Amino acid sequence: MTASPQDPAPNPHATAEEVEAALRDTKLAQVLYHDWEAETYDDKWSISYDERCIDYARGRFDAVAGDQPLPYERALELGCGTGFFLLNLMQGGVAKTGSVTDLSPGMVKVAMRNAEHLGLPVDGRVADAETIPYEDNTFDLVVGHAVLHHIPDVEQSLREVLRVLKPGGRFVFAGEPSTIGNFYARWLGRATWAATTNVTKLPFLADWRRPQAELDESSRAAALEAVVDLHTFDPTDLENIAKSAGAVEVKAKTEEFAAALLGWPVRTFEAAVPPEKLSWGWAKFAFGGFKTLSWVDDKVLQHVVPRNFFYNVMITGVKPGATD
Repeated sequence: MTASPQDPAPNPHATAEEVEAALRDTKLAQVLYHDWEAETYDDKWSISYDERCIDYARGRFDAVAGDQPLPYERALELGCGTGFFLLNLMQGGVAKTGSVTDLSPGMVKVAMRNAEHLGLPVDGRVADAETIPYEDNTFDLVVGHAVLHHIPDVEQSLREVLRVLKPGGRFVFAGEPSTIGNFYARWLGRATWAATTNVTKLPFLADWRRPQAELDESSRAAALEAVVDLHTFDPTDLENIAKSAGAVEVKAKTEEFAAALLGWPVRTFEAAVPPEKLSWGWAKFAFGGFKTLSWVDDKVLQHVVPRNFFYNVMITGVKPGATD
């Protein structure tokens, strides 16, 4: 596991002045927000590197890419966060070796640490997705999860993805918010946050309330989140962006409708109450409910609900020019 010695150090405690500047500079906001989240991100989103998340990551890959000759020799994760997508795909047999990049030094640091703990052959770079710091024709596969909606120029980033892919190489991006899905998810999140933080002001529920300093910090983070979340996607529009960037064999799929209607209130409630209040029973309910409603989405609602109503968009495409 290697990281570039030229990479900047993480900055998990931004000053008020830096936050104010970030409100006018989206890339600075990306760095500050994700550096702030890096050390707690896996816990916040219930990310793990075991069978549960290996199956989830591999399921997303298979759902949009279909059957592929595996493993790919070398893969890159763009906007890696803590490494969730690539590291779990590697464990699931999708790629042999990997590279991770993110604009946030804190996220690259955590992703590299996770790779080291898992014993996976991974290198890491702090990098802008619009100017990927690797040579042409380097990778067999490029992946990303919940990253495209943070990138100012998505088409330019996909051009860079195609540049670093070998001819015939594939990209797979998942976890992108649809335009309609983002509307109802944000509404549910705001309503849940307001209800929880107000109800826990009652004296007999005081021990269910996080300290005010933590709630204030979450509110500041939410303000930055509004700056770093730049796009939502109609799946057809995203397909057209990928084709315009030069990709072939482009296909978008969507998932999570009923599951999102449960998932967003659950995640917001978990962020608003002390973690020690949430028992194993709660975790079992949350995960079991999500799995059940995901089954309903896949087996029933996918056949009757238009694809742009689902929350998550996934997209794949191929770099033209393969000799085989």
